Amino acid sequence: MSYLGNIVFAILLIVGFGYFYGNIKKIIRNINLGKSIDRKDNPKARWQNMAMIALGQSKMVKRPLAGILHIIVYVGFVIINIELLEIIIDGLFGTHRVFAFLGPVYNVLIGSFEILALLVLVAVFVFWFRRNVVKLKRFVSSDLKGYPKSDANYILYFEMVLMTLFLLMNASDLHLQYVPGGFSHFIKAGSFPVSQFIAPLFNGVSNELVMLLSEIFWWLHIVGILVFMNYLYFSKHLHILLAFPNTYFANLNPQGQFDNLESVTNEVKMMMDPNADPFAVQPPNENEVPAKFGASDVQDLNWVQLLNAYTCTECGRCTSSCPANLTGKKLSPRKIMMDTRDRLEEVGKNIDANNGIFVPDNKSLLNDYISPEELWACTSCNACVEECPVNISPLAIIMDMRRYLVMEQSAAPMPINAMMTNIENNGAPWQYNQQDRLNWKNEQ
Repeated sequence: MSYLGNIVFAILLIVGFGYFYGNIKKIIRNINLGKSIDRKDNPKARWQNMAMIALGQSKMVKRPLAGILHIIVYVGFVIINIELLEIIIDGLFGTHRVFAFLGPVYNVLIGSFEILALLVLVAVFVFWFRRNVVKLKRFVSSDLKGYPKSDANYILYFEMVLMTLFLLMNASDLHLQYVPGGFSHFIKAGSFPVSQFIAPLFNGVSNELVMLLSEIFWWLHIVGILVFMNYLYFSKHLHILLAFPNTYFANLNPQGQFDNLESVTNEVKMMMDPNADPFAVQPPNENEVPAKFGASDVQDLNWVQLLNAYTCTECGRCTSSCPANLTGKKLSPRKIMMDTRDRLEEVGKNIDANNGIFVPDNKSLLNDYISPEELWACTSCNACVEECPVNISPLAIIMDMRRYLVMEQSAAPMPINAMMTNIENNGAPWQYNQQDRLNWKNEQ
């Protein structure tokens, strides 16, 4: 590779990684728009969660076929890209297979990469077949249409092309390694259990043309990796990066345990204390902004919930297990997460367009993206939380938005409003007066 090629390669890396870094900064900025929440407790359990769920894919294999294939793609794609280090060094310094000095270890590595590349191709084809031919219900639901539906296929095509380029690059390299008397800078290095069956395609082709093809495959492979890396920001596959922090910061409390607002808890405690003086509470500062109960927009959610939104894989396991959705209700936990992310992106673009300040746009997550009908359809059973392979909690967002509807707008459905009125007036969910509760005994 000429010096000009080395310079072009260096510029390509700087642009690719620079753009990637800029997108990561935007994601962090947007996540930090959420309210503060402490998730630093029990670090041992959090590390175990991350190791088992994000790295070990323990929740993926609950559905064995998809789980095993996903592990193949995940492990294969990560391990194969270890070769990226060699490609970067070769590209910057004009070397060829710089790690070849490792000898047998290098042969094992390249051979393993090739086998994994083939397995990834098989797994990706199966995923494509399930999505586009079999058309599993969770992949053709009404909440997964337009770009989100196409995005999944784009990712599959990306992976097919990258793995194919990797094998073609090795096959052309292998062909040139065994040119009688040697050819150019190509040395005998590596083991090629898969591309050895592709190499015969180059028989009868001039060595110069094969070398040109080898360089084209090499350049397309590295450009493809950089494009894929930067496409992650716009794709559901952002979970490749965010699954690790998302599982680490996930809620460790029992799934049926909901959080209480501190202000409400203190109020109730004071009401239940016969010795408490209600007038002892200091009046609020007139300049103090009153606390907002619940969430109507993304800024009202906490930062872990916003991290959840960016981490969503759009796999639909949550929706396919949601009893409300299965009975025909409008609710889709997957849509809740996708809507939250879309609104968060909209808010982020608003901030970018206004020099770092959010300018009210008369829109909100509630009503403009998620309807009250969807929220009230939820049974709060936690099936979606249990099913999520990366510990996302759509229910946490639903409950916060319900809290806003009830406590800020008094907009609960009529049966719920009637129940709460009865509790307030009668001390029980029923409409009977407290003195009449035992009248049933006189009916015998």
